[in-house]
Amino acid sequence: QVQLVESGGGLVQPGGSLRLSCVASGSIFGWNARGWYRQAPGKEREAVATVTYSGSTNYADSVKGRFTISRDNAKNMVYLQMNSLKPEDTAVYYCYYRRLGTTIWGQGTQVTVSS
Repeated sequence: QVQLVESGGGLVQPGGSLRLSCVASGSIFGWNARGWYRQAPGKEREAVATVTYSGSTNYADSVKGRFTISRDNAKNMVYLQMNSLKPEDTAVYYCYYRRLGTTIWGQGTQVTVSS
């Protein structure tokens, strides 16, 4: 089984930066996509960024130019570099792993952007 553990969340001021990390363990091979969703209180979970095994990336319009997703396949890691953070970025961020039509989720890490 695959397990995902996120880290790197916390409290940051508007305009600041954070880097989220997601490490996968277990039977890691042949994955199709990994990435990040986020969910704010009272809001639906929304896709933030995704990366394929080969490195192709996609971003939500709301984070383009500010967030960068990357992966290190040798370390089974995915990262989300978040710059120029805004209060509306406040949410629980969830790492996901997708293979063969199945999606595995991490436990989430809280990101709070506030003065």
